[in-house]
Amino acid sequence: MPRLAGGRLMLGFVLAAALPAAAQSVPVDPLAITHANVVDVRTGRVTADVTLVLRGGRIESIGAAPAPSGVRTLDLKGKYVLPGLIDAHTHADNFAAFQRALESGVTTMRSAGVSNYADVGFHELVQRGAAIGPDIVPAGYHVRPRMAPEAFLNNPEYSDLMSGVTTIEKLRRAVDMNLAHSVKWIKILATERAGTADTDPRKQVYTEDEIRAIVQEAATKGIPVEAHAHGDEGAMAAVKAGVRSIEHGTYLSDATLRLMKEKGTYFDPTYTTVIDLAEPGGEYDMPALIIRGQHMLPRLQQTVRHAHQFGVKIVTGGDTGYGPNSLTRIGQEMTHFVELGLTPLEAIQAATITNAEMLRMEKSIGVVEPGYDADLIAVEANPLENIVTVQDPLLVISNGRIGVDRLNFGRAAALSMP
Repeated sequence: MPRLAGGRLMLGFVLAAALPAAAQSVPVDPLAITHANVVDVRTGRVTADVTLVLRGGRIESIGAAPAPSGVRTLDLKGKYVLPGLIDAHTHADNFAAFQRALESGVTTMRSAGVSNYADVGFHELVQRGAAIGPDIVPAGYHVRPRMAPEAFLNNPEYSDLMSGVTTIEKLRRAVDMNLAHSVKWIKILATERAGTADTDPRKQVYTEDEIRAIVQEAATKGIPVEAHAHGDEGAMAAVKAGVRSIEHGTYLSDATLRLMKEKGTYFDPTYTTVIDLAEPGGEYDMPALIIRGQHMLPRLQQTVRHAHQFGVKIVTGGDTGYGPNSLTRIGQEMTHFVELGLTPLEAIQAATITNAEMLRMEKSIGVVEPGYDADLIAVEANPLENIVTVQDPLLVISNGRIGVDRLNFGRAAALSMP
């Protein structure tokens, strides 16, 4: 593992050397965190100078008592503790990408479509303790009229879908193919993509009846649906059909937003990635896409502001693969939300408790409370006063394991020479 001088852990993305094929959990050492200022994301109250005890991958206690004896201790010296951040829309599919996400403070990620069920595999590695990284909520392959061809290398028995997923029967089979791999969400295409120059993101792909068939099939296993939808017609159809979240939502009308509020549909605008689209560099460095992004961005700004005014539940998603050219992080998304009118607390909630509710994981993640998963970050300043501080987590703990430790940059005294 990479380490700082003196043996302090810098990044903790690890694979167990010889984990048996059968499920086996790697023990989690207990940890105490002292002199912490803990942010209550439910209320915005900060509890100063407390000790957190983490044991078995969960938060055991929070209070004024000193650290228990015989337990490794980290002194935060007044830094601020928040729940680990949640990225509700990722295309990360390799170890380096998961590490970059972890370094940015993300401890839970919902997949929005990857190849070869890499999201399912990494989810299992983290659950076994074989990797320290974000928990992955897998979705498998993106359901769309032309599914990724490599899907059928994993699933040759579904080869009839290679000609196109264009009927209700085939839509149900595409869902079943993913369900057979134990995915936790289904991702669908309700409108065309923005990140490809030959498609118009406003164009509707599936009808309300077709999307309803997808939602119903997924519901047979209790699985919710996330819908990629920039255009209003496709988004309205998806909301009426019962999807749990709308991804992107650039051109949503007020009528669609009001229906989302009424039905409790969550909104994941992936705003920072549209900034990437509109500017040179990053993951979408193409003139045609820059032109598109420049007219999409003000429209999405309006949509986010209206969604906030109407009380639609807004969550953070990156829409990035966390590749080497990625310019998108959840900390940035939170900062932009504040620029768009959310309070700092609302932006923090979008990345924590509200996102956990959308994922149906609100009883295990999203807050810093006893009994919850030990998914934590520590930042330099009070994020309720300076939201930008969330872009630079100094400590990241996932499932009670230290993934990133940047608390101490001091250098030990050099040895004297005779």
